[in-house]
Amino acid sequence: MTFKAKIEASEIERLSVAEFGGEICVIDHISEEYFKAVEYLKKQKILGFDTETKPTFTANERRNRVALLQLSGADKAFIFRLIKLGIPDELAKILSNARIKKVGAAVHDDIRGLQHYKQFIAKGFVDLQKIGKDYGIEEKSVRKMAGIILNLRVSKSQQLSNWESNELSHGQIQYAAIDAWACREMYVRLIAENAKVEEKPKAKVEAKAKAKAKAKAKAKAKETICQ
Repeated sequence: MTFKAKIEASEIERLSVAEFGGEICVIDHISEEYFKAVEYLKKQKILGFDTETKPTFTANERRNRVALLQLSGADKAFIFRLIKLGIPDELAKILSNARIKKVGAAVHDDIRGLQHYKQFIAKGFVDLQKIGKDYGIEEKSVRKMAGIILNLRVSKSQQLSNWESNELSHGQIQYAAIDAWACREMYVRLIAENAKVEEKPKAKVEAKAKAKAKAKAKAKAKETICQ
């Protein structure tokens, strides 16, 4: 499959809205749920990754700290409220684990924001903005890339909301989970397409080899009959 290089806003509006049907867990303190989340995340090979920060609206206003860290598997998404939780050691180890791919967009900025809480060596991060180029995709935003790769519309209605609010709204929770989940799904789709492309020449070679072997066997059978 060939992906489009660009997509218009009007095209995105006609797409189905992205929905996450899995379990979403919001974690703001060390608890049994926190350790369950860590155990689940440690077992994953690919995680969707994103962060959210309370926006600033004036030029001279100091940028806020990262408020949320979102990590999503195929069926579960976890939203860590860093303002309350910080980055405990177990979470930092996941962010430093090269065997677990953490897939996001513009991940360098997100990592730098997370390192204000705790210094860790970032390993296993995949930037969709960079690998998208290999598939001819020129768009950089999650919304536009999701439109091209998944044929889904990722809502951005909560983007400028208060991520440091005492209680996150249902809309905020859904938005945060879908952003991370969509990054994972885009990566899975891209590597699946890449596997198909690689499989085609291999299949042709195998088919050619089988045909050659079949012809050789047929010729040998004829020789045996003649004798």
